[in-house]
Amino acid sequence: MSVILQISDTHFGTEQPPVVEALLALAWQLQPDLIVLSGDVTQRARPAEFAAAAAFVARLPPVPRLVVPGNHDIPLFNVLQRVIDPFQGYRQCLGSALEDSRRLPDVFMTGVNSVRAWRHKHGSLSPEQIEAVAERLRRAGPTPMRIVVVHHPLDVHDAGDLGDIVHGASEAVRAWARAGADLVLSGHVHVPLCRPLAVRYGPEAGTCWMAVAGTATSYRIRGGHPNSVNVIRVDHFAGEVRRVLEQRDYDSERQAFRVAATRDLSDRVLTVITR
Repeated sequence: MSVILQISDTHFGTEQPPVVEALLALAWQLQPDLIVLSGDVTQRARPAEFAAAAAFVARLPPVPRLVVPGNHDIPLFNVLQRVIDPFQGYRQCLGSALEDSRRLPDVFMTGVNSVRAWRHKHGSLSPEQIEAVAERLRRAGPTPMRIVVVHHPLDVHDAGDLGDIVHGASEAVRAWARAGADLVLSGHVHVPLCRPLAVRYGPEAGTCWMAVAGTATSYRIRGGHPNSVNVIRVDHFAGEVRRVLEQRDYDSERQAFRVAATRDLSDRVLTVITR
């Protein structure tokens, strides 16, 4: 079995210390095989915020990580750096790779950078990026699960967030589904979502799912949704592969992340089991 912990939108600079500690406790309890940070690690890409993010990452279990940048991880007010080297602070804190891949025995995961220096908020995927991801998925070979990580989502829960869907989403859904993608992990909107991409894109999405994580540690929650993270489990049972996503919400009374919903990603239709 493989266990993956998705952490998104920590927004260091606006983090809540008790939530940070609860998230670290969850990470050590889970002992995941892979940790994903799906962007907006900082609030304004300031040195102190990157330092706090680096200190947090250093306290996580020493397992492989896949990290992609978010729009908050490039400077907003330092226009010169934004033009010359927008990812300087990010690279110093989290490594030079903006689009990396990881492989577990039963999972292939690849990241893609949707952040554009000339945009304040919205993301974009170029045709070249979309095809490069599709090629990586095709080259992954037989594997029970193929996952793409991108900060800006391909689908959203609320109609008011439709403008936050990444530019090039339709083309990406079509290409990645054909290449065998099973799941796309994102963040950005701070509103959790997990459902088949076919709900929005129809048959071209195949059986690929979309999972958007809420903000992991920031006080910048939205619509009453608490801080949350996702846990993906890939298990083998009776000769079949079961792929499950757990949404873990922060419980302020217990100061811990608890299971809020479990979704079976092996189904072609949406199955939700709430607790």
